[in-house]
Amino acid sequence: MNVAFVGLGNMGGGMAANLVKAGHAVNAFDLSPEALARARDNGCATFTSVREAVVGVDAVVSMLPNGKIVASVFENDILGHAPTGTILLDCSTIDVGTARSVTAAAVAAGYEMVDAPVSGGIAAAHGGTLTFMVGGTDAAFVRAQPILAAMGKAVIHAGASGAGQAAKICNNMLLGASMIATCETFAMAEKLGLDLQTFYDISSKASGQNWSMTSYCPVPGVGPTTPADNDYQGGFATALMLKDLKLAMEAASLVDADVPMGLRAAELYEKFDAAGKGRLDFSAIIQTLKD
Repeated sequence: MNVAFVGLGNMGGGMAANLVKAGHAVNAFDLSPEALARARDNGCATFTSVREAVVGVDAVVSMLPNGKIVASVFENDILGHAPTGTILLDCSTIDVGTARSVTAAAVAAGYEMVDAPVSGGIAAAHGGTLTFMVGGTDAAFVRAQPILAAMGKAVIHAGASGAGQAAKICNNMLLGASMIATCETFAMAEKLGLDLQTFYDISSKASGQNWSMTSYCPVPGVGPTTPADNDYQGGFATALMLKDLKLAMEAASLVDADVPMGLRAAELYEKFDAAGKGRLDFSAIIQTLKD
């Protein structure tokens, strides 16, 4: 299959490379010459124009920073330029409303489209082990599924248009809150004199077990290797967690959902980001709790 890939950042570059590994011909676009060079080294054909990249393709995958950019790129450079009938897959994390409006415009222009945000981070993007949460019609999902499967370990149909984005922001609100709870728990355990590896061995097999502890422990040298073991470099940046929490707070407001833990997590990550920590992995927030 001939696939255009728009957006080759920390996530998109690895995802495009995995499409090549799966046997797809990939037309890659990014504004960064360095990102294009890496894509070229990974076997992609590279383009400096989205409109040129989407000519003659069977599918378009996008991985872009925010909803405003997604809406602009699809309106100006994809719809009417990719062949009619092409399956469009937006893997960006954006607000539900924009996801639905872009899909509606695509359908009106003769395309099928899904919103398919991801969970798993940079390592999973490069390793091909992402989880995709997909919103769209049954027919669009059937067409999108094999493309997404080449980049991930799980492809789950969440429901109609926008459901993928809804699932993503709900998941990441839970992740942000659970990471803070995990961090404050380890900080308290240390102050109470517990050996942290011993506490990990206990809690990871008890009722306090959670993903932020057992798969992404925020304490260096405890549990599996995580960004904590690399001075909190790499992984899932604090700025990106804050972006997702803000999207979750916007969605909660729209549907009148009471989310006190999510709100507090957003406040704490906003403060951490404002302190210049936005590039650090989101588990680095433990640094604010150890004094």
